[in-house]
Amino acid sequence: MNHRVAVNDFVLRQIEGSGKSFTNTLSFEEIADHADKQMASGFYKGGYRSGVRIIDVDPSLTHEFICPFVRINSTTKLLAKYVQRRDGENFYIQVRAESGELLRAGKVELILYHHDVLLENEEQSTDFEWELISFHALPEGVDYMPMGPVTMMRNQLELAGGTKAKYSSKDWAKSIEFWQQYAALEPR
Repeated sequence: MNHRVAVNDFVLRQIEGSGKSFTNTLSFEEIADHADKQMASGFYKGGYRSGVRIIDVDPSLTHEFICPFVRINSTTKLLAKYVQRRDGENFYIQVRAESGELLRAGKVELILYHHDVLLENEEQSTDFEWELISFHALPEGVDYMPMGPVTMMRNQLELAGGTKAKYSSKDWAKSIEFWQQYAALEPR
């Protein structure tokens, strides 16, 4: 076990049937341990603000993760739902694909928040320096997956569940461009 990266409760929602990236072969603790090793080896970059890191998963483990996305085309049926992510947060419109073939994961990124960032909204689960809050299995051929526009809105407007941030117009445009091409497949 490492002593620097812990599992945040928020990532525990990423299970099969959630419409999120998931793995059935690695535990959340194993993913956090891998994040610690990768970070110690320098396989990370800064995230959207100070105190957020994006860790590159070793390519030998990519096949352990399931990408939840389909590529949207003219035959894709989309489903819009009015949902709430967590109690106390605003409802939003979630768009998912009703049909389509799941895309293979080409790479996986682990999202870590520093303890100080989590303290801003009392969202820390441990006293560790870093916590795994999410992981993203990106479709093959995609090197960069922007944050979703609803998450960006929540952050920039400092709404409940958001983490204070400011985004450029290019960041907003890249997010909308990506999410016009891909959607999570609605769990059955």
